[in-house]
Amino acid sequence: MGNPVAHSKSPFIHQLFARQFQHRIEYSAIQVDPGGLPQAIAQFRAAGGKGLNITLPFKLDAFRLADHLSDRAKVAGAVNTLKFEPDDRIFGDNTDGIGLVHDIELNLATSIKGKQVLLLGAGGAARGVLGPLIKHHPARVVIANRTVARARDVVQLFSGQVPIEACSFADLRGKHFDLVINGTSASVKGEVPSLPATLYTRDSLAYDMMYGERPTPFLEWSALHGAARVSDGLGMLVEQAAESYFVWRGVRPETKSVIAALKKES
Repeated sequence: MGNPVAHSKSPFIHQLFARQFQHRIEYSAIQVDPGGLPQAIAQFRAAGGKGLNITLPFKLDAFRLADHLSDRAKVAGAVNTLKFEPDDRIFGDNTDGIGLVHDIELNLATSIKGKQVLLLGAGGAARGVLGPLIKHHPARVVIANRTVARARDVVQLFSGQVPIEACSFADLRGKHFDLVINGTSASVKGEVPSLPATLYTRDSLAYDMMYGERPTPFLEWSALHGAARVSDGLGMLVEQAAESYFVWRGVRPETKSVIAALKKES
């Protein structure tokens, strides 16, 4: 459920997952009007629905509607996976962060441990991935945001676990990073955050949590300004979906073939 959802690749992904286990599922993209999530969920459950993925702009609404939450959803303050339990309670989870780190570590063969990590943005997308990122022991995490106060608020949630700090985009001058993750909405708008051209180290990876038919503006900019490798969020999409499937079904799908099928389709 989201708005818009016509572009969603999730139905295709989950059908491929179900085929791996010979499960029979029905998974559809459902567009929901602003303010209409509670009613849409109630109708879905009444029709026999068992679980949901929630995408923009409803992840905060789903967080509030859940009766109980996973630890990672509590930290993220947002929910992208709902499971309807036998006692009629709604379980809320957030699989975005584990999707990101699985894609980086497993599919892109890039260790996060000991790396200098820059996370662009301090909204729900950033909060959703920080917990799993930190569990992989980076040397340092910097959160850069247009409004520094918002970045500081996020830093307070995670302080004491690894060295972590907040700054503005302008404050990034003179700093260098091994892994730069774009969690802003700039790519949706066809824009790039105002970043210094000397951001990347020799072996750095630029990662955009967004994905599309062609490289995002952030990835194009990064390739021109020193990033050794660039990747969009297609792998993250598949990996977070696999984690959702595990929450619902108790089995974790194989993902590499699904990522390959999506790339072939596009």
